[in-house]
Amino acid sequence: MSITLIAGLGNPGREYRGTRHNLGFVVVDALAAAESLTWKKEPRFEAETARWTARRSGTTRLLVKPQTFMNGSGRSLRQLLDFHRVPVESLIVIHDDLTLEVGRVKVTVRGSAGGHNGIESLLEHVGSGFIRFRLGIGAPRPAGMDIKDFVLGKFSTDEQTIIDQQLKHFVTGLRLLIDSGYARAMNTLNRRDQHEQS
Repeated sequence: MSITLIAGLGNPGREYRGTRHNLGFVVVDALAAAESLTWKKEPRFEAETARWTARRSGTTRLLVKPQTFMNGSGRSLRQLLDFHRVPVESLIVIHDDLTLEVGRVKVTVRGSAGGHNGIESLLEHVGSGFIRFRLGIGAPRPAGMDIKDFVLGKFSTDEQTIIDQQLKHFVTGLRLLIDSGYARAMNTLNRRDQHEQS
């Protein structure tokens, strides 16, 4: 039986809630809530997981929130991939992206880490080939602000309003990716971004 792993990236702990770097957690939480799924702590994988069996197809999806902090995301996901015997191509990773405006979403498969510590960890432990569901957190950042301070900061009131308004769109796009594959999702969701490099 094939399993798709759907991982939202973020940092555990109350102090990181609402930060730009935790947008992956926010979206995977929203999908879990929409499907009435329950999160379960899995210490052996350093993660929280929620099992989702599609009614129509009977296929199993495993939602994941690594609890390793962003820099160790790849370690947690490597353990889950190995245990469930899931190929890297069946891994969807939801993460924040500095190069996209707030509220934008883009699906890609290849590319560098682009300075994202979670993606860097994944490339190190898992390798390339996983699908990236990239969520814009704002570009450009304020002049002179360190990247770490920016991603670990909270959205402004206006930015948070955009995120709240777009959350349903994010979940719909994620469902499209899961149900129809990355080619169709890229064609639909990336249309606004075709002038940009993926």
